[in-house]
Amino acid sequence: MTGHREAVSADYSFYTYDEDLGKSIGFREVDPDRDLGRLHTWLNSEHVLPYWEQNDPLPQVHETIRERAANPHQTLYIGYLDHTPMSYWESYWAAEDRVADHYDADPADQGIHLLIGPTEYLGQGYAAPLLRAMVEFQFQHPETDRIVTEPDARNERAIHVFEKCGFERQGEIAFPDKTGQLLFRERTSGERA
Repeated sequence: MTGHREAVSADYSFYTYDEDLGKSIGFREVDPDRDLGRLHTWLNSEHVLPYWEQNDPLPQVHETIRERAANPHQTLYIGYLDHTPMSYWESYWAAEDRVADHYDADPADQGIHLLIGPTEYLGQGYAAPLLRAMVEFQFQHPETDRIVTEPDARNERAIHVFEKCGFERQGEIAFPDKTGQLLFRERTSGERA
């Protein structure tokens, strides 16, 4: 017989309970049709636009999300806090991404892109526990020993959260659409799959 937690967690690709936060964290794969409205709203939020620059009309956002979801080198997730959707995540194989042009990428390196959607979740201390949960999820892949990210170099709040979660700055890298801050998070001995 399965308990309530097992039944609830079956809806997610990854599910955990953060004891310090006193809240559950879950990630489920994006459904481009089901999630279109929330993603369009989040991508057009004032706190997201300067860094994601995807204030496209609804049909274009739908097409972009469908293309990303179909990419075999990445998986898109909606992040949940106590079963409420509130964040968007892209987990990708870094060696297959443009970031690989800027460092010696291992085929098992994974990368992260993220955004917090609703403004009521900003500045509440949720970003670090969510990021730690995603890192735990990514390290479930036994060959992954490094996670990379490259947030906009102007986004000091995001960079601070990554550093709080054990990511280390590697230097700035130039993309056509932004200057990114490359950060690495190495697997520790206690995080073996």
